[in-house]
Amino acid sequence: MIDHRLHVLRLLAHHGTVTATAEALHYTPSAVSAQLRSLSEQLGVTLLVPKGRGVKLTPAGRLLLSRADDLYERWEQIRAELATSADETMVELRMCGFSTAAAALLPPVAARLLRTYPNLDVRIIEAGPAECFDLLLAGEADVAVVAVTQEIPAAADPRFYQQPLLNDPLDLLLSANHRLATYESASFHEVATERWIVDRVGRPYHQLFMTACATAGFVPTIAHEVVEWETAAALVGAELGVALIPRLARIPAGYPVVRVPLHGDPRPTRHIITGIRRGSRGLPVVSEAIRALGDVGPAALAAVQLPADEGGRR
Repeated sequence: MIDHRLHVLRLLAHHGTVTATAEALHYTPSAVSAQLRSLSEQLGVTLLVPKGRGVKLTPAGRLLLSRADDLYERWEQIRAELATSADETMVELRMCGFSTAAAALLPPVAARLLRTYPNLDVRIIEAGPAECFDLLLAGEADVAVVAVTQEIPAAADPRFYQQPLLNDPLDLLLSANHRLATYESASFHEVATERWIVDRVGRPYHQLFMTACATAGFVPTIAHEVVEWETAAALVGAELGVALIPRLARIPAGYPVVRVPLHGDPRPTRHIITGIRRGSRGLPVVSEAIRALGDVGPAALAAVQLPADEGGRR
């Protein structure tokens, strides 16, 4: 087995502080410091030095970290080889995803896996994109489904294997009384002067919305900031503004709102990917989960009813 202190070092490099590392490991900060100190003493090199209120890796620490990433990748490969050669499956699979994925994609994937592996314990964790990668690194999740945002690791990060899953277009969410409510589709420019209901500043999809507006050549008038689709639907239904809603997200029931797709350029889109620990692709259950997501994702998009399906105009 790999020395657990290397895992502590990896998490410290990822989270940046002893306190955050302790929270991720469910340790006390003093326990984290003690483990890293003992590792440094055993190796006879200085791994960390103070930096402001935190610490930073020394050249020796960075070298050890890169070798630790190699070790963990090889360990995942060994686990996969053992599972394949022994014809045994994992006893537990933990999948995590942001709210839309956790609702629209992960439940049918879990059901499919349970039909193939009846004795498998499947666990679903709802978490934001960055937290999903935290869970992968900590070993608390095996498969992540996330929307690409600036806060997730780079595609070339040696700790993870990421691959595209699907593109989730954003549609207009309009009041049923809106002038465009009966249209089959509308252009982003047609709603440039509307009052917008958007995600809060600092959250992943706020930046996606602002970038789309800039690409379209306008600065939006932001009327309200919300987090939940339920709140957005209530405000839109009350004719307090318009919003964007992902195609995969269900419109909350009970509000006089409609979904209208966007046409033309730009058409804001969320790029959804899967993430796993590098080296774990060979695990049969992980591989099957990725295949199932590749089937379920497009089917979920195709199942969404659009105005054109209802005989809308234009």
